[in-house]
Amino acid sequence: MHGKVMMSKVMRALGLMSGTSLDGIDVAYLETDGETVSKRGPALTFPYDDRMRRLLATAIADAKTLKSRDDRPGSLSEAEREVTDRHAAAVAQFLEKTGTDGAAIDLIGFHGQTVLHRPEAGLTVQLGLGQQLADATRCPVIYDFRAADVAAGGQGAPLVPVYHRALTAKLPARPLAIVNIGGVANVTWIGGDGSLIAFDTGPGNALLDDWMMQHVGSARDENGEAAAQGRVDEDAVRYFLGHAYFMKPPPKSLDRNTFSVDAIAELSTDDGAATLAAFTAQAIAISREYMPQEPELWIVAGGGRHNRTIMRMLAAQVHHDVVPAEAANIDGDSVEAEAWAYLAVRSVKGLPITFPGTTGAPEPMTGGVRADPSPAR
Repeated sequence: MHGKVMMSKVMRALGLMSGTSLDGIDVAYLETDGETVSKRGPALTFPYDDRMRRLLATAIADAKTLKSRDDRPGSLSEAEREVTDRHAAAVAQFLEKTGTDGAAIDLIGFHGQTVLHRPEAGLTVQLGLGQQLADATRCPVIYDFRAADVAAGGQGAPLVPVYHRALTAKLPARPLAIVNIGGVANVTWIGGDGSLIAFDTGPGNALLDDWMMQHVGSARDENGEAAAQGRVDEDAVRYFLGHAYFMKPPPKSLDRNTFSVDAIAELSTDDGAATLAAFTAQAIAISREYMPQEPELWIVAGGGRHNRTIMRMLAAQVHHDVVPAEAANIDGDSVEAEAWAYLAVRSVKGLPITFPGTTGAPEPMTGGVRADPSPAR
């Protein structure tokens, strides 16, 4: 890949997303001028193996003690190197498997692995060495997208809403909501005038994944089957929804570990899965309280759209259609990786990636740190 970004109207970018989940790395190709989307190309997922998941789980635990975003105590330093190496390998495999010409890629948007997100303390930490990735791929890398927003008093999340708006520009339904159910769930409300409101609604898959790993050794409830067979503990759901987070108006965002499965430790596997699915769905549904108008359409992306129980529960809570992303011609698996390619292009062009209505930033702000490949020796 070449080490010089061409500032042409349309740029060719790769987006790399691992985020808050421990599933793996999503890689997606996008052509964009930072405003409109010219082409959405191939996308692939490279799953983490069990050893990597264990290392990241340990890193997330070690990150709880962080007082500075640059510190790397315990396993964090090892995890950061490993995360970066895995992303470099994912890029190489993506290019090979899709037949994409690496020399044609102008830019890489690198999210990194979130291990701590406490904007109220001025802390957001995504593991990933941007310079190391730029050197490995021989391509400019934009990384550390959230830090500038948090430093300015914003939540640093969610960042995908501006891409959601670009993707849905031609859909007639307004207002509409796009929900991403990843480790944490977030919603983007898009008004008829293109105005944006976005925030984390509550847990996505993280609690349910943790629960299933504890009980059956598999980090997901496939298709929501366990939840479908269980009985919802309504008292537990009320307990979860009593958390102060749900009384707080946006902008607001969550750490993956804000909530714990300890409160339902006595439930059976299926009942616990049903209860956690209900918690996720109801938390999304009550986000309507902070929307100026009810969405005419709910589009669900992320791994959670495959959980039929969550989808059914959400549809029962809201008053309009709830559809998977694919029904709106959106790839529900790759949309966040695509967004990181889009945000990288906006970053190099100085366009805003966060807004008062999405993160609580004081004004529309750009963000991201650029790393160019070191000169060849």
